[in-house]
Amino acid sequence: MNEAPETARKTKRRLTLRNLWRLALLVIGVVAIVQELKKPPKERTWHGKVADFVPYDFRMPTVERIRSAYWNPDAPLLTSKAFGVGWAVNLGAIKKLIPS
Repeated sequence: MNEAPETARKTKRRLTLRNLWRLALLVIGVVAIVQELKKPPKERTWHGKVADFVPYDFRMPTVERIRSAYWNPDAPLLTSKAFGVGWAVNLGAIKKLIPS
């Protein structure tokens, strides 16, 4: 009977961490938007980095940017997302690391 409360605690902890992660991404997204809105309208690019660390891109994604983010064997393992805040896992780089 002790298993049920333990499972409930683990589930609650996972939900709490997930909610904290979502909140952090939301805050970073808001900071990115404010950062862009502080620029004169002609200088707004809607992509860049928050605190010179977390990438963001709010432009409409293109096939080329999606391919570059998610399938580019010559790029690092983590790349900027094609749309949104944070990093994307570059599956092309993972494939390149796996021996044939």
